[in-house]
Formats: sequence, structure tokens, C-alpha cells
Amino acid sequence: MMKTTMTIAAACALAAGPALADHHSGTAHVAKQTIMPEDEQARAFLEQFGFSEAVIHGDTIYLSGVIAGPPGEGMTEEEAYDRAFGYIGTVLTRAGSGWDDVLDLTTFHVDIEASMPAFAAAKNKVIEAPFPAWTAIDVDRLYSADGLVEIKIVARVSRMAPAQKAMPEGE
Repeated sequence: MMKTTMTIAAACALAAGPALADHHSGTAHVAKQTIMPEDEQARAFLEQFGFSEAVIHGDTIYLSGVIAGPPGEGMTEEEAYDRAFGYIGTVLTRAGSGWDDVLDLTTFHVDIEASMPAFAAAKNKVIEAPFPAWTAIDVDRLYSADGLVEIKIVARVSRMAPAQKAMPEGE
């Protein structure tokens, strides 16, 4: 009986293998596209460290983190966050998406309690119901020593991205 059960289990595992491989190979052949900054200095920085502003794979867009720095002279903290969300909005647009397409928001706060009121006010100007998933994490510091919050987004593509803005991998 044990030998028959083992034979059936092995046959099921072998039969499932090709089905699983076909399922996964369907997405493996989708070319990934990258979004890079239009500004030459910003692009050089990303190339120096080897990352993209955003990556599109299938119908999903993965944005690299955007650091909201301290408010400039005469700015409020909320306005500094507005500026970061404005930049993210332009990247989403270039990738063929918008704020309604945001699926996941991950934020890294140097001081979560101090930053949350102004951050939430700025976030709520661009993100409306139905709300995306959101994880807020308190950290010791960000790459930019004076950064307050880093914002990372995953969104879906809602329309075709402009061809000149997105580059297939390897170009």
C-alpha cells in the first residue's frame, strides 16, 4: 500500500511540473521596461548606483523609493511632502499609470510620530478610496542624511506608457 501511495504521489508531482513551468514561463518572457529620469544629472546618479526610477513588468510598475527632504526655505513640512508626491505623480504618468492605480505604498520614516501628521495630509491629497495597502516603517536614517521619509510605490499600468519614456531592458 505504501509503495502504491508513493508511486501516485510521484506521478502527481511529475504531472504538475510541466503545468507549473508553463504558467511561470508565460511571464518570464515579458520584457521588462525601465523608466529613467529625463534630467541628465539625476539619470547619471541612478546609473552610477545601478537602479531605475521605475520598472514595468507586465501590468505592474515598481517605483524606486523617493526621499522627501526637509522643507526648503519658507516651506512647510507638508509642502515638502507635496513636492515628493508631485515627483512620484510624474513618474507614474510617464509609466502609464496614475494615483488611482497605486496598489501598495511603503514609507520609511526617520521619525514616524513627528512626520505622520504632515505626511498623511500630503498623502491624502493624492491617494483616495479605495485605498492601497500601506506599510509605514520607522528607520534610523535614509540614504540622504537629511531625508525625512522615503516613499516606495507599486502600481498597475492603466494605459500605454509613452514609448520614448520607457526603454526595454538592455537598451
